[in-house]
Amino acid sequence: MTTGYDTAGLAARVAADLRDGWYVNLGLGMPTAVAAHVAPDIEVMFHSENGLMGIGAVAEPGQEDPDLCDAGKHYTTLRTGAAAFDSSTSFALVRGGHLDAAILGGLQVGETGDLANWYVPGGQPGVGGAMDLVVGSPRVWVVMRHTDHAGRPKVVDACTFPVTGRGCVDRVYTNLCVFDLVDGALVLTDLAPGVSTDQVRAATTAKFDTTGGTPWK
Repeated sequence: MTTGYDTAGLAARVAADLRDGWYVNLGLGMPTAVAAHVAPDIEVMFHSENGLMGIGAVAEPGQEDPDLCDAGKHYTTLRTGAAAFDSSTSFALVRGGHLDAAILGGLQVGETGDLANWYVPGGQPGVGGAMDLVVGSPRVWVVMRHTDHAGRPKVVDACTFPVTGRGCVDRVYTNLCVFDLVDGALVLTDLAPGVSTDQVRAATTAKFDTTGGTPWK
């Protein structure tokens, strides 16, 4: 039996927590899939740091517009009311606190809410707008696989990769579960279908609570 979320299922789980009227940045990687799973009865305007507000799902083959790309360099679509603008305006939106949330990919999340998502030692640096987003957004949600390609935990006691921001993460979505940061500590608030708390614990080096606190909203 398949357990946990696939990419589409995880994107739908994240989208279920979005609120009507929000303006939300979608970072590169798994977050870009979220736009395709928003409930039809709510309106969310998705921001891409390269200068688009109101992006939709990834464009279908044959429908690509070379002028419309999301943060992951996928050809994207636009929703009604969308706008395009220059990079300085885009980052003014971020730095001015005009977004309701940033949904970002992650390499590691530490147990106190630290995020590492821009550089793997020995690789090519690619910070992009991540540091601006974790400072300028009132809500930072991280979407990622629970373990890396080698099976190593990505929800860790302390980040070993260069840190994007300290204590900046509010919620973590993985293919196994959802964590909220409550009073600076991880709280397990939801399990993916077919996944047990013991499975999450075996794949996590961070300490987390399963009983205390009120989930962050």
